[in-house]
Amino acid sequence: MLSTIGRFHTFDLARELFARESLTAVFTGYPAFKLRNERLPAKIIHSFPWVHTPYMGFRFRPLLGRRINRAWEYLDKITLDRHVSRRLPQCDVFVGLSGSALASGRVARSRGAKYVCDRGSTHIRTQDALLRDEHARWGMPFDGIDPRVIEREEAEYAEADCITVPSTFTLNSFVERGVASTKLRRLSYGVNLERFRPTGTPNPKRFDILFVGATSLRKGLPYLLEAYRQVVHARKSLTLVGVPDAAVVAALKARGAWPDDVILRGPLPQEQLKDVMSRSHVLVCPSIEEGLAMVQAEAMACGCPVISSRHTGAEDLFDDGREGFIVPFRSAYAISERLQQLADDAGLRARLSSASLERVGRMGGWRDYGGRAHATYAALIA
Repeated sequence: MLSTIGRFHTFDLARELFARESLTAVFTGYPAFKLRNERLPAKIIHSFPWVHTPYMGFRFRPLLGRRINRAWEYLDKITLDRHVSRRLPQCDVFVGLSGSALASGRVARSRGAKYVCDRGSTHIRTQDALLRDEHARWGMPFDGIDPRVIEREEAEYAEADCITVPSTFTLNSFVERGVASTKLRRLSYGVNLERFRPTGTPNPKRFDILFVGATSLRKGLPYLLEAYRQVVHARKSLTLVGVPDAAVVAALKARGAWPDDVILRGPLPQEQLKDVMSRSHVLVCPSIEEGLAMVQAEAMACGCPVISSRHTGAEDLFDDGREGFIVPFRSAYAISERLQQLADDAGLRARLSSASLERVGRMGGWRDYGGRAHATYAALIA
C-alpha cells in the first residue's frame, strides 16, 4: 500500500501497481474530488484532506507568517501519518512518502510488512544545507527546514527496510550522509508519453527559452535570468511557467536582476504545457536542489531539448551533448554558453530534439517505472 501527503509521483506508481494487481490502498491528504481522473477505483483511494487541503488552498496563507505556516505544515504531516497508522490494512509492503510516514511505517513493520521510505529529494540535511547557503548568497531570509521535520525524516531513514530515491544525485547525498548504499534503491521517474508529445515546432526566426517550476531560489532562477541577459539574439524570449514566489520576484526586481521582457505565465494545465514545450527551442532547469525534475523528461517527450544543472537528476535522463546539456549548478555563464550555441546553430537544436525523442521512447514511460518499483518491492519480500 502507498501513502502520500499530496499526489506527486505516487499516483503514477499507484496506477502501475494496480495494473499488476499489487495495490491494496493509497492514502493521501488530497481531497477525493481532485482525484477523480486518476483512473483508480474509488474504494482504493483513502482521502484525509482535513489539514492538507486548507493548507494548500488558503489564499492568504503567506500573510500568516513563517512561524504559523511552519507549524501548519508540520501538523499536516503528523496528522496524515497518525490517520494512516490507525487504518493501515494488512499488506506485504508499505511505501510511505518521506516526512509523513514514521508512525505508519513502524506499524507496518510491527505486522511483518516491509517499510519503504520514498524520498523525492536529496537527504534532508543536504537539502537544508543547500537551501540555507543559497538564501544567504542572495541575502534573503530562510529559517531552514523545521528541525522536527529533519528529526522525523532521519528516523524514517533509520526505520525503513529500504529507501527509494529518484536519481544518482540524490542517492549520493544519502551515502555522503552515512546511509549504507545497500539500503538505497534508485527509481528514476517516468513520463506520460500519451500526455506529452510534440504538438508543434518552434518558430525558426525566434529563440524561445522555457522555464517550468516555482520561481524560487531552490529552482536556481537567478542564474537563468542572468544567463538570459547574456544571450545575443534579435528575437529571444524567456517564459516562466509555474507558481510565482512573490518575495523572490520582488527581491530580484529590486536588485535589477529581472529582465523587463521576461514573460511570467503562472501555472498551466498539462494540456497547454505540452504545446508550450513543443514550441520552445529549449527548456532550462538550473535547480540548486532537486530529486529528479520531471519536467525534463516531459520536455524531451515534446521534442524540446533541455539544459539542466547537475543537481536536477539530469544525468539519469540524458547524456551531456547528445540529448541536451548538463552544466554545473550556480553557473549563469555555463547556461548562457549553451543557450548561445543553440541560438546560433539550428542544426544542433534539431539533432538534440531528435535524440531527445528517441531517448524518451526507450525509457518506457511510467510503465517501466512501475515495473522497476514492483521488482524492488518483490525483492524485499523475498
